[in-house]
This record gives sequence, C-alpha cells and structure tokens, in this order.
Amino acid sequence: MRCFNKAAIMKKLNTLLLAFVLFQIQSIAQGEVTIAGSQVRKITSSIVAGQEYTLQISLPSGYATSDKKFPVVYLMDSQWDFPLLSALYGEQYYDGFIPAAIIVGVTWGGEKPNPDSLRARDYTPTKVNFTPQSGGAPKFLSFMKNELFPYIESNYKADKNDRALVGCSLGGLFTLFALFTEPGLFQRYVAASPAFGWDREVIYQFEKSYAEKNPIAPARLYMIMGGVERGVPGFDKLVSYLNERHYKNIDIKTRVLENTGHSGTKGEGYARGLQFIYEKPSLNLSGPVLNQYTGSYQFANGGPNIEIKNEDNRLVLYLGNNNNNKISLFAATENDFYSKSEYLNIHFKSDGGKVNGFQLDLYGSSQFATKK
Repeated sequence: MRCFNKAAIMKKLNTLLLAFVLFQIQSIAQGEVTIAGSQVRKITSSIVAGQEYTLQISLPSGYATSDKKFPVVYLMDSQWDFPLLSALYGEQYYDGFIPAAIIVGVTWGGEKPNPDSLRARDYTPTKVNFTPQSGGAPKFLSFMKNELFPYIESNYKADKNDRALVGCSLGGLFTLFALFTEPGLFQRYVAASPAFGWDREVIYQFEKSYAEKNPIAPARLYMIMGGVERGVPGFDKLVSYLNERHYKNIDIKTRVLENTGHSGTKGEGYARGLQFIYEKPSLNLSGPVLNQYTGSYQFANGGPNIEIKNEDNRLVLYLGNNNNNKISLFAATENDFYSKSEYLNIHFKSDGGKVNGFQLDLYGSSQFATKK
C-alpha cells in the first residue's frame, strides 16, 4: 500500500494556491476593470489646446433595437465616478424613478494624465494665482457644446433636447457655471458639494448676469452638501439666495446630508439628484377624463384579468381577483400613467375617440392589453 505524506501534500497545495492568487493579482493589476455594456471612446479637442478626452459610455437596455432617442447624462470626473453613477442609474431605472438614458462619463486621456491638475484647469471659471492652470471652464464648456455634443449626437441615439450635467466639488462648480452662462445647453443639473467659494464666490457674479438676462429655458437643479463640511453656512446662503430669486424657469431642490463629508455626498446626492431631475409630473385630471379608462382589460396571451377603477379621483389597477393586489397610478399626461412603487408605465390608446386598450411597459417587457 502506498503511503501519502499529508504535510508534503498540504505544502504543495498551499504553494499552488499562492501561485494562483499571485497570478490573479498580477492579472488584475495589468488589466482594467470594465463595466458590462459600456464603451470607451477617445476625442481630441481643438478648443482645449489639443487635449485628448476619454469618454466612458453606457447604453441603456434595449438600445440596439430601439428607434427612439434617449436622454443623455454627462458625468464630470468619470475617472472616479463612472462605476458609481452606472450602479446608481441601474438601481433608479429598475425602480422606475428615471427613464432609460445614455451615460457619458468624461475624463482626460493622453500620456499619464493628472486629473487633479486638469480638473482644476477645466472646471474653474476664473484664473487665480495659487492655481496657475485655472480658469479653463469657458473653453471646456465650449468643447462640450461644439465638439462633444456633436460627436455623441451623431454617433448615438441621443436626444439633443434632453441633457443632464452631473458633477461634484469643482465638477459641481462647473455644473453651476454651465447653468448660469449657457441657459438651455443642459436641461437638468446635479451639483454635489459645489465649490461655490472659488475665487471669492465668483459664482454669484455669473448668477447675477443670468438673472439679468431673465432666461426662459426650463431647468431642474438639485444641490446637496455634506452636514459635516465646513462649507455648510455658505451653502445655506447660496440656497437662500437662489430661492429668493423665485425663478419661474428653474425647479430647485436642495439638501444637507447628516453625518456626511465632502466626497460622501456623491452616493446619495447623485441618487436623489437623478430622482429629482427626472421626476415625472403628477397631474390632477378630471373625473370624466379618468372614467374613460376604467373597466376590464385582458392581455392577448391570456394571463390575469386587469381591472382599472377610479378611486378618489385616482386610477387604481387591480391585478387578478385579489383586491389587495392593487397599484395606484399617477398621471404624467392625459394618456400616460405610472407607478411610484415599481417600474410600470401605461399608455392608453384610443380608436375613434374611444379607449380600446393600453400599452403596459414593465422592466424588461412590454405588452398590450385590450379593453373588454
């Protein structure tokens, strides 16, 4: 009978395991972590001194087979935050808070780029002595308007009338700068811990010029600050200042996060910000409008019966014969309704002025229900 040396076998297994782990670590170090479904593109700017920019692009589910155009979220500092925003987008989209959208993360390319230095150049609106490269925000915004947008909108199914800008710190400062200097270039803005103190609070000068022009381009702005940041008093001052303007074209929402620091505002800030800037309207429709949609519906392939009722001037969808299985519906338009508890959208269709059914869109599926 052959004898086995247990200690020798364990030593050999440990050696093999160590070699495997070292190989894995080396492979990770030599490679890059990529996000499923994302793309990387390069674009060189003639406006920003021949600077190469790396674009990290995420396309929504169903993009390849869709014939519609999608809103675009432009993310500053994507070298740090593209994975974060991609994850937050997936969560918010699955829960029905935001629409299918294209994410374009913008960072710097070229030979060994230094983001700390380059963001201080591209995101700051004015030049200050202690940061010699600063003051490049006008050129960077011009790059986005005249080079980046045409590239994205000619190569992707991007809606040029629905752009969002998301940034933190200096990226948040740039977000406010873009709002106040190029009204209508973006329609939605999320600024986390914006560096409003830059150059003796020069952002107020840009806001003043914006107010004097009395712009009509609609916008939604979400700003957030960490509760333990030293800049909270200045943030409160800026919020009060903007609210006292009573802008008719800007919907503004702000928040100070308890026990949160500067960088920590990005997680919840971006999530809440996406919810707010893409928040659907909730219309109060008349009884006669709602009543035309009430009744029983059935899917073509069978399935549970659907009953829609008007309860207290709100449509309620009942699935099957279980009265507890109901979903409250909110009106985005006179024909479009949605749920706030899950990804569920309904578009009622009519024939000859009479409702004949609705298109039901759930996460990952779409089907038509005919009115009985």
